[in-house]
Amino acid sequence: MFERHKLSNGVRVIVEHIPHVKSVSLGFWIGVGSIHENSKNNGISHFIEHMLFKGTTNRTAKQIAESIDSIGGQLNAFTSKECTCYYAKVLDSHLPIAVDVLSDMLFNSTFIDIEIEKEKSVVLEEINMYEDSPDDLVHDLLSKITFSNHSLGSPILGTNQTVGQFHREMILEYVANNYTCDNIVVSVAGNIDQQLLLSLLEEKFAQYTNKIKVPDTIEIPNFTKNSGHRYKDIEQLHFCIGLKGIPQGHKDLYPLLVMNNVFGGSMSSRLFQNIREDKGLAYSVFSYPSSYSRVGMMTIYAGINPNQLLEVTKLISEEMSNMKEKGLTEEEFYKSKEQLKGNYILGLESTSSRMTSMGKSELLLNRVFTQKEILDKIDSVTMEDVCRVTHDIFNLQYASVALVGKIDNEQGVNEILKF
Repeated sequence: MFERHKLSNGVRVIVEHIPHVKSVSLGFWIGVGSIHENSKNNGISHFIEHMLFKGTTNRTAKQIAESIDSIGGQLNAFTSKECTCYYAKVLDSHLPIAVDVLSDMLFNSTFIDIEIEKEKSVVLEEINMYEDSPDDLVHDLLSKITFSNHSLGSPILGTNQTVGQFHREMILEYVANNYTCDNIVVSVAGNIDQQLLLSLLEEKFAQYTNKIKVPDTIEIPNFTKNSGHRYKDIEQLHFCIGLKGIPQGHKDLYPLLVMNNVFGGSMSSRLFQNIREDKGLAYSVFSYPSSYSRVGMMTIYAGINPNQLLEVTKLISEEMSNMKEKGLTEEEFYKSKEQLKGNYILGLESTSSRMTSMGKSELLLNRVFTQKEILDKIDSVTMEDVCRVTHDIFNLQYASVALVGKIDNEQGVNEILKF
């Protein structure tokens, strides 16, 4: 069972004591991501994530890495559309070291000009690497065309142009505006001495009083029916269909997860069995839902031979129609719910997974669901719920299509992929 605390400066702390493990996972969650950026500073959330590893007033970049490496722990970070997380996983006896290192990075990073310039090169190489991964690139393209003219469609890494323009004053201003006490959540799971943990956090956070409040001016993203392609001289065509999904915290999220398991969420799903196993038309084919604070997307992906585009599109369309017309069988419905519960319970065996679930939920939803609440939500899904959500999701009025590969005729793409 988790417990919620608040430090004297207003920072929220979510703790779950798991006495039977020997590890602790600690995450500092910041409510800022690419959705909070604009056309001039796109990528700055991710860039700042990199810069926090480049040295503080107390440690060099090497010393930051050695502090956790030397005790056999893990130190890392990630940036998403809506949040940034800095995290460590260590033995329970080394919790004070993890708190010290992460808080030092968060509060004492120097953002030296020479390190900023060096890190620009690193991030630009990361962007180039992403360009060489068409199976990743197609998902970014889908977001761009679906949420056109909205920051939700912007790449998390930024672009060569925006990253090249970052400078120290811009970075410091962005940190001051977004790394605020009310925008930070500390999430901790593992074998914890809770009194020690709160004492350590209070000591480290006590002097951090940044409470600049920037008004939330993010508009609700419009889901746009669109199509787009990127020509790449590669053998495989990477193909995505985007459908309007379910936002975080919505009551229909669990019916969607039940439906997706059957449709394309696993190796036993209809898409995988039909398109790959029965007909051999794709190496990889799957579907998955993405949920954000104000909107969601259901994505269908296939990696195929370009000559199979028409056939695979037809099969996907047929599977969607079949799901709408006939729904799930009783056996599929039961197995999908058991699969969801099994995946969830197995994930609870990892302190990292628990820390992530609690931190993200508290940051974005202002609440954390208990394990029983999650399992009850899955159990309470009815066949009628799944049927309703299926009809809502498979509404081709909102379908967007993205392709990366040997496609060089946009008019032809639009003709082929008219739903």
